[in-house]
Amino acid sequence: MNAPAQAPRYAVVVPTVGRPQLRACLEALAGTRGPGPCRVVVVHDRPEPGGTVPPLEIPDALRPLTVVVAGGARGPAAARNAGLRAAGDAPWIVFLDDDVVPGPDWGAELARDLAAAGPSTAAVAARIEVPLPADRRPTDWERCTAGLASARWITADMAVRSGALEAAGGFDERFPRAFREDADLALRLLGGGWTLAEGTRRTRHPVRPADRWVSVRTQAGNADDALMARLHGRRWRARAGAPLGRRPGHLAVTAAACASVACALLGRRRAAAWWAGAWLAGTAEFAGARIAPGPRTRGEVLTMAVTSVLIPPAATWHWVRGLAVHRRVPPAQPAAPPPAPSPAGREPAAAAAGAP
Repeated sequence: MNAPAQAPRYAVVVPTVGRPQLRACLEALAGTRGPGPCRVVVVHDRPEPGGTVPPLEIPDALRPLTVVVAGGARGPAAARNAGLRAAGDAPWIVFLDDDVVPGPDWGAELARDLAAAGPSTAAVAARIEVPLPADRRPTDWERCTAGLASARWITADMAVRSGALEAAGGFDERFPRAFREDADLALRLLGGGWTLAEGTRRTRHPVRPADRWVSVRTQAGNADDALMARLHGRRWRARAGAPLGRRPGHLAVTAAACASVACALLGRRRAAAWWAGAWLAGTAEFAGARIAPGPRTRGEVLTMAVTSVLIPPAATWHWVRGLAVHRRVPPAQPAAPPPAPSPAGREPAAAAAGAP
């Protein structure tokens, strides 16, 4: 894994909460062909009391390069900032999620991606592949994970120029989940005149195990959408390539349920029945839309039926909570602009070679 002198230098930052998938990620990184990292920083965001980091299995090839630091259990944005501070003077930082698996030629492909980046290129994203079962239809959770393959600017595997991160002030630590913190950074960089590129390297993102309530828990991301609207305005979705999804339907279904209960308490039985029918129709449509493309096993159908009742009020609650919590957040400031090109219109030779 010795990098040739001309290869762009880079460090790798991997935030983790101690998932068992971390081992496969690091082993794949250690075995990849091509220039290797000058440093690997693993940020354990679930340290034990007193800040002690639990033991981690680091492959032998990476041990001389690896630094393990304790995060503050404040989410991946804060963990990535902690990793950035420990990454040294590498001109590029590659952020990897702890449940991705870099490909066998990842190092060589990354070197080509970084060498092709111009001086105003802030970040180069990998192409994410989500393996799905070939013998059956994917479950709702598997389809949700598969959406990462077409998402823009996700930090599952994202190489970011250190200078661009400094210009943007790093990740916004007000995002406590692995949701929207990457889009926020991208919009701030684009607002400052930087560009973002898609690379050629490929990274697998296997579907990690999850319980049947995962789709309800992920509705907490609606609060982050409220923060994005405060930071970047109502049109942020178009610029970030983030579709609205079913929130309007969730709001309508939840409103119907609330209206039904209110009418019942007021003794207006006919109106209560009408609103209850509207709630039932909306819930049934939502459940059917989730069941139809899935494997339709007994367990999956039961999970979809129950969670389709819970998701609309959960989404509504988190969105309203986000509006209240972030109501005084000022608009985001764009990142400082990239350095002006040299008189010849080229990046300085030292920077092109990856020197800090």
